[in-house]
Amino acid sequence: MGKFSVPENTIYICQGSKCSKRGSRELYKNLKHYLKSQGVKDDIELVVTECTDRCKYAPVLAAQPANIWLKEYTAKEVVKLVDDILNKE
Repeated sequence: MGKFSVPENTIYICQGSKCSKRGSRELYKNLKHYLKSQGVKDDIELVVTECTDRCKYAPVLAAQPANIWLKEYTAKEVVKLVDDILNKE
């Protein structure tokens, strides 16, 4: 069997209908590319979720285990969050 690594951090990105309409699908693709380009794709796991029932704040995402939630975020805010997470390790 191959090695099964567990990342210390996970970012859950809502892909419900309202979040998707407000750009979460594109952000997921961009964030995945950003993590790979920074050489840290194994340090932070990206997980797509169904609706988180926070539609009025769309798009939303959560970073765990820090329990950080972003609402109505921009790509710049997400990159800052990722950089902050990586700098704390």
